[in-house]
Amino acid sequence: MATTRMNGDSSSWKETLEVGIIGLGDMGKMYARRISAAGWKVNACDLPQKYEALKQEFSDTNINILQNGHLVSRRSDYIMYSVEAEYIDRVVAMYGPSTKLGAIVGGQTSCKAPEIAALEEHLPPDTQIVSCHSLHGPSVSPRGQPLVLISHRCTPEATSLVRSILSCFDSKIVELSAKEHDRITADTQAVTHAAFLSMGVAWAANNQFPWEVTRYNGGIENVKINLTLRIYSNKWHVYAGLAILNPSARKQIKQYASSVTELYKLIIERRAEEFTNRIHEAARFVFGSPHSINPLTSDELLLRDEVLDRFSLGSVPKDERTPNSHLSLLAIVDCWWKLRIVPYDHMICSTPLFRMWLGVTEYLFKQPQLLDECIRIALTDDTFRSDDLEFTFAARGWAECVGFGDFGSYRKRFEATQGFFEGRFEEATKIGNEMIATILAHTKD
Repeated sequence: MATTRMNGDSSSWKETLEVGIIGLGDMGKMYARRISAAGWKVNACDLPQKYEALKQEFSDTNINILQNGHLVSRRSDYIMYSVEAEYIDRVVAMYGPSTKLGAIVGGQTSCKAPEIAALEEHLPPDTQIVSCHSLHGPSVSPRGQPLVLISHRCTPEATSLVRSILSCFDSKIVELSAKEHDRITADTQAVTHAAFLSMGVAWAANNQFPWEVTRYNGGIENVKINLTLRIYSNKWHVYAGLAILNPSARKQIKQYASSVTELYKLIIERRAEEFTNRIHEAARFVFGSPHSINPLTSDELLLRDEVLDRFSLGSVPKDERTPNSHLSLLAIVDCWWKLRIVPYDHMICSTPLFRMWLGVTEYLFKQPQLLDECIRIALTDDTFRSDDLEFTFAARGWAECVGFGDFGSYRKRFEATQGFFEGRFEEATKIGNEMIATILAHTKD
């Protein structure tokens, strides 16, 4: 058993223990390379038809590429399933019976309910279960990012071993239960993804590349554009599993679509007082009243103008930009209010994307003059009215897709929009990484 060798420091464990990774997608490869570079012996595999290509790709490393999960499972002391949440039950059912006697097994999916159920059902009873989840994408440095550790069916020694293996990421390890993980990731990720996914669908429906349109350049728009493209540059299943398989996420995405729809109806019906009161009540719940605080100085804001303007895909002068109704931001605060979610409660498990999203939301809501201008534009200016209509359609469409639990429709919807923006992903990813690094550096304390 793996835990019988756990005397001494981690350097002694590395001489005898073997780590197995089943699934070499982007995250699986990142895990394999970093764990191997830290001195652990790594066995890994993906689909059998990828064996030869993976052997060649990892030929310059010490990673041992095997033909299938049976070969990985029978020799590894700590085994990680890095596969899509949609397929976790099928894959564990296939390879679980081959698990080495007394091994520690876990997964790296974004939704833990189906993962834990699969591990409990298909693993031999002598195995221990310790799962994890890195709350960032494969292109983001894991240093300082949250890494959730879930000790489900195990001894303290097993948790200690897994913690030692994962310490090579230099991440902030947060210990949670599987249920806590799913609730918190829903709070910090589900609606964030839905908002950016909806922006992409709306822009594609209008046949717009927003960085080429005057009214979509500068400030908050830079964050919206760069992070929307960042999401669509990834694989669809990264977001589908979290949204569809997590009941809390489904509820939140549904509420976001309702908030978008209800606010848009108030706008087009010119119900100014009701609209304004609703925005201010939501603001009081999430941030405190925007009119009861002093306007923040530029040094106090997480996202300042000079930071926002630095990361632009467009080149429109600041004095030529058009004020925006920011329906997507008004709706996210309304959604948090309706669901009684305080976004700051789970910052320790937040993703870079969520921190950026919260940052631009703060930027709008914690500056009373800017928020008042946003409300006025929404109610009296038709410039963004058709854009907001498409955004409303898009938000409702994603909510319906998730509500039906339809992975096929989710994929088609995602990839159709992905194809529209495909030519700008490399540039947007580079700018997005620089933006994230700059803001994380600014908030490191």
